[in-house]
Amino acid sequence: MAPGPGASGGNEELRLYEKLFANYDKNTRPARRPDDTVPVQIMLTLTNLISLNEKEETLTTNVWLKIEWVDYRLNYSNSEFEGIRSLRVPSDMVWLPDIVLENNIDGQFEIAYYANVLVYPGGAMYWLPPAIYRSTCAIEVTYFPFDWQNCSLVFQSQTYSANEVELQGGWCLPGSPQKGRGCPPEPAASRTCRPAENGEWAIRHRPAWKVLHPELGREALGFQEIRFSLIIQRKPLFYVINIIVPCVLISSLVVLVYFLPAQAGGQKCTLSISVLLAQTVFLFLIAQKVPETSLSVPLIGKYLMFVMGVATLIVMNCVIVLNVSLRTPNTHCMSEQLKHPHTSLPQHPGENPWVLAPIAAIYSTSPHSPPRAGERTQESWLSAPTPLPEPGREPSSPGFQALPLLPPCSNPLPSKCRGPRRPDAPLSAAQEMENWVLIGKVIDKLCFCAAILLFTIGTLSIFLTGHFNQVPDDPFPLQPDL
Repeated sequence: MAPGPGASGGNEELRLYEKLFANYDKNTRPARRPDDTVPVQIMLTLTNLISLNEKEETLTTNVWLKIEWVDYRLNYSNSEFEGIRSLRVPSDMVWLPDIVLENNIDGQFEIAYYANVLVYPGGAMYWLPPAIYRSTCAIEVTYFPFDWQNCSLVFQSQTYSANEVELQGGWCLPGSPQKGRGCPPEPAASRTCRPAENGEWAIRHRPAWKVLHPELGREALGFQEIRFSLIIQRKPLFYVINIIVPCVLISSLVVLVYFLPAQAGGQKCTLSISVLLAQTVFLFLIAQKVPETSLSVPLIGKYLMFVMGVATLIVMNCVIVLNVSLRTPNTHCMSEQLKHPHTSLPQHPGENPWVLAPIAAIYSTSPHSPPRAGERTQESWLSAPTPLPEPGREPSSPGFQALPLLPPCSNPLPSKCRGPRRPDAPLSAAQEMENWVLIGKVIDKLCFCAAILLFTIGTLSIFLTGHFNQVPDDPFPLQPDL
């Protein structure tokens, strides 16, 4: 099959074609002696990072595979053929080094589209086939969705050992000088060497190196391989807006149960359990995204387990508070240790139930504590002997006017007029039930402060761990880059 006429004259190109392929055998290796090694250079241009399927651990890329070698049997001088600089021939008519993607996942080891091979003066061969590869990529889910991944494309010769073909390779990078014809010349390199931007992943590094396996021996096909690595970092904005922010907002609602009174009954537990069920839905969504592995737990999964644990503790706390607040003298007997200090809690309408009065204020007004200087308690006036009026003195005398006038008090009035209760005074059933409610409010306040502190510290510590998980400047310091 003869190639079409070129721009520099069809007759000369046809004559060159007939001269080169007159006695050419594509099944033999282009080596002058059997012990000679054919150098093959592999250059890879990434045109598009299509996707990374974390669930299946599959990387899909669109690349140009540039393979260059020298075939001495196709040597010619362009001066002999009117300055023909290159000759395009079908790839099935020349010898190929059989370069395949070793870690493919779809069974397509070879090139999908066999483009023409360019033959240059001196026998230099240049083959530029495009390909869409689906390769394996081990996913590290520890810091998901603030993670970065290392995915590699491993190429090797399918039929030739290291004694027959020596592989060399590297990435085609924009703005960097390349040896030989591995990358297209400018300005084409400025277009092809820059991959299309991916909405989920950002490419940080593209190292490439040659890997040797001495334990296999040079005669083994897997002795040498060219490894092209892609260090990509996830753009977490999508997951922050759609998963993390709703999860944090819903999880923060669980602390609102402390503002519900004990009279609300089971609504405190209902709200906590509803938040707990919502968190299980988020955990199910995460399980559908990450691979089914037991090697590590994703960061967002750790946070969901944390807030589920906090919600479980809050449900237990609500049960305890309800048990304490709804107690009655018929079911529980309040101990003496709780019966007296609880009188410092505000028991009157309009007072703040979250503020605890000092216990010392209780006993400062008791009859057993001495009055402060310049003060006389009401009981001291009552216990003092009342002077009898002398004969001939009126009740309006100054001696009687010095006595304080007690405010008129009666049982129907509020307890503020009755003065402080004695510590050893017995409590009525209604007062004891009110005291149980106040004790439940104290427990609610203490647990509310502990839950807020635990929720804030846990949320910040977990997500700051993912925030500082950045790609290192040199991910492979011991590997020589090609």
